[in-house]
Amino acid sequence: MSYSVCVYAICKNEEAFVSRFMEGAKEADCVVVLDTGSTDHTVSALQKAGAMVYSQHISPWRFDSARNASLALVPEYIDICVCVDLDEVFHPGWRQALEMAWQNDTGKARYRYTWSFTPEGKEGVVFWIEKAHRRHGYLWSHPVHEILQWCGEGREPPTITVEGMQLDHHPDATKSRGQYLPLLELSVAECPTDDRNMHYLGREYMYAGRLDEAISTLLRHLALPSATWADERCASMRYIAKCYLALENDKEAQRWLLRAIAEAPYLREPWLDYALLAYKMQAWHLLVWLTEQALAIKTRPTTYITEAESWGALPYDLASLGYFYLGAYEKAHVAIKSALALSQTDTRLKQNLAIIETHLPSP
Repeated sequence: MSYSVCVYAICKNEEAFVSRFMEGAKEADCVVVLDTGSTDHTVSALQKAGAMVYSQHISPWRFDSARNASLALVPEYIDICVCVDLDEVFHPGWRQALEMAWQNDTGKARYRYTWSFTPEGKEGVVFWIEKAHRRHGYLWSHPVHEILQWCGEGREPPTITVEGMQLDHHPDATKSRGQYLPLLELSVAECPTDDRNMHYLGREYMYAGRLDEAISTLLRHLALPSATWADERCASMRYIAKCYLALENDKEAQRWLLRAIAEAPYLREPWLDYALLAYKMQAWHLLVWLTEQALAIKTRPTTYITEAESWGALPYDLASLGYFYLGAYEKAHVAIKSALALSQTDTRLKQNLAIIETHLPSP
């Protein structure tokens, strides 16, 4: 069945992304963009490329207000709205995949999203997002890390998964994260029982080096009755451990890493965080065991919790070090070659390979 599709977005001073963004969005029936105060040529470039562009000053600034203002500009006749940022680009064929999966009773669509890329250009953090939705019945909520919430009558319609719909994120590395922290503080103040944003706030405090506040906020997250998702609870425990490591309290960090592993033993991340600590402690048997546990996990999760390095060279790199210091040179050789296969330009890995090969028996 055929549906009308609109891509809608907000922007500010993103002239450099316009051409790539519009190329990815061209499969839509229309593109609607709300400019929130650009001082460069973003607006004229979008208009020249065929987008319908409107301007509005959002004060006080919050992402949900801007998203809702942009959604209100989408024509009423549209069936499916797809919220995209200008630093994101769809792979060709996304429209067909979306239409093929969409049903008349669909509420939202879930599709694959690459949030970051490695220096070699390989996919980094990958998860699935839900930013395609029916025209009516949804509004954005939360000042930052905003989410779609059902506001229509009755039960929320079902969410579908769209195989073959892929969106890539290519952010401007020069943009500051400075606005996120006060907006997260506002979000938590508005809804102190929202476990997701409490977790995000604790993580943001950690990024900002405000370690004591990070620990106390992450503990608040873990204490919330609604904080039941083991993956995110595990991440909060891991972040608490990272804070204690930064505070040079390795014993407390170790305690929290053990709790993180117990919370979600099916995730590689807590095993590898503990492996990094084992390397620091020169506990080689422990290091090997931890990396073997991580590598035994073969299925990569589809949530935002997944970290790229856990599915890259890191576990093999750490394993090679553990094997080497235990004198298991052939196992170290296999592991370092696996690491290099995933990070071919890493000079340190190449140097380690050369060192390990000097310890192998002569052919």
